[in-house]
Amino acid sequence: MTQDIKLAEYLFTRLRQLGVDSMFGVPGDYNLRLLDFVTPAGLHWVGNCNELNAAYAADGYGRIKGLSALITTYGVGELSAINGIAGAYAENTPVLHIVGTPPRPLQSARTFMHHTFSDGDYRRFANMSKHVTAAQVRLEDAATAPERIDYVLRQALVHSRPVYLELPDDMPDVLVSAKNLETKISIPQPPSSTQEPEVLARILEKVYSAKRPLIFVDGESTGLGIVEQIDALIKATNWPTWTTVYGKGLVNEQLPNVYGLYAGAFGDKSAQEYFDEADLILAFGLHNSDSNTYYFTTIPKPAVSIAFSGSTVQIDNDTYRDLSARNILSNILQSLDSTRLVKATGPPKQEITLANIKNTDPLAQDNFYRLVNPLLREGDIILTETGTASHGGRNFKLPPKCRIFGAVTWLSIGFMLPATLGTALAQREHNKVTESKSQTILFIGDGSLQMTAQEISVMIREKLNIIIFIINNEGYTIERVIHGRKQVYNDVPFWRHAQALNYFGADQEHAANNSFTARTCGELKDVLASEQIQNGSGVRLVEVFMHREDVQGVLLHLLNKQLAQEKGEAEQQS
Repeated sequence: MTQDIKLAEYLFTRLRQLGVDSMFGVPGDYNLRLLDFVTPAGLHWVGNCNELNAAYAADGYGRIKGLSALITTYGVGELSAINGIAGAYAENTPVLHIVGTPPRPLQSARTFMHHTFSDGDYRRFANMSKHVTAAQVRLEDAATAPERIDYVLRQALVHSRPVYLELPDDMPDVLVSAKNLETKISIPQPPSSTQEPEVLARILEKVYSAKRPLIFVDGESTGLGIVEQIDALIKATNWPTWTTVYGKGLVNEQLPNVYGLYAGAFGDKSAQEYFDEADLILAFGLHNSDSNTYYFTTIPKPAVSIAFSGSTVQIDNDTYRDLSARNILSNILQSLDSTRLVKATGPPKQEITLANIKNTDPLAQDNFYRLVNPLLREGDIILTETGTASHGGRNFKLPPKCRIFGAVTWLSIGFMLPATLGTALAQREHNKVTESKSQTILFIGDGSLQMTAQEISVMIREKLNIIIFIINNEGYTIERVIHGRKQVYNDVPFWRHAQALNYFGADQEHAANNSFTARTCGELKDVLASEQIQNGSGVRLVEVFMHREDVQGVLLHLLNKQLAQEKGEAEQQS
């Protein structure tokens, strides 16, 4: 390897070493010189329609690949992206946000440049990003740039969160040392703790004495790097296992002891009874937001829980710090004596059935997701947008190796469509290696679609294999059931979705053959059985129609609460 290398080449080589093959973003005058290096570095440039969508797409890509990157310009570009970066921070996705900034001489002179507030202060926007990124680096000196780049990338991996990198427009082609490239960036292994033997002994004691145990898997397990170990534990114990919304898709739901999603007070009563009576809950990667815990009804009781998080293990009400969940879990698996484990039997399973669905039935939340479930195949990626789609998709029984992303904490509507672009690109890169034929499937409401629909054009340009189900329920149904059931602010403009593929750039033949509509169960069955849906390629769009107040689960609880309030107000007025 040559002794010196251009700074942009160093940065992009580092990203390639970490498995990043595609780069998202939007060109702007302070990042154009940097963008000249993207394609020569072997990265695939994905030009997005706007910076917010680029950040959403990078989030989706990072959830599959373990790291992603996007490039925006200073000020106007980075602020357009910041909502997407904040969502990645809230839900633990490592994203490198590269911001092309004005040249160093202009910043030093406090020159009144465009994309600024004309006050000479060039630190405002970086200061904003401090609140939504795990680390921030401003490149100023070629001598220290390689170490600074390595540092910020390592922080993204360690914290599993976005990081922020400022790269001035006069620096992409300055020479820097290439020596560091000889050593790959890795997450430092946590040191052994003197507490580990005590913690392991306490855990095994509880595991062997448990009479009514269960395993509970949440989404932060991904960032902890323990998903494979959890799978081994589920198989070794054969104990009843559930996941949260965030954790769904991390566990093989085809295993006989895996029950899928636990919805607390809003789900299966027999599952809730088992949780309430459990004497041991092994909980991994908990993410206790209200929306991920069904209004805090799924949080395990500390008195019977062993909770594994980033650097702590909580046993009963005792918290042990500076421990590695990976190390502890590895030791458990190595020490576990399966002959001493109780043979725990969980509650009866609720199986998905199509027996009571008639072809003439109108499509509804109750039957739609059951009808679609057989379409899902091993290795597919499923995305369900905030709203009825997110709640409906929680009931899917997933094939092995599927990933599903739904509304967890940030809940920025419109997120899932660009995220689908990102996940589909990551999936295509994976499929090239594994020769898998898995695909990406998006479920999104008509209201959310209008937020970020432009990225359908990028999906088409990229020739990605994506099926999009648009749930047309005449507006923001999730908002209606929360408040304003009949208010005009929960309506959205009328769109002709059947013409979307043609408008966004698909050729007329593809658009005509891959745009579908369904209003009844029979019509949906015909669509799902079609050759284009079963074995087709490219972007395929299915518009399904449902009633504007058709909801289920916790959303039905909110709707009934609103209806009761309206009834009470009407009775008072009469």
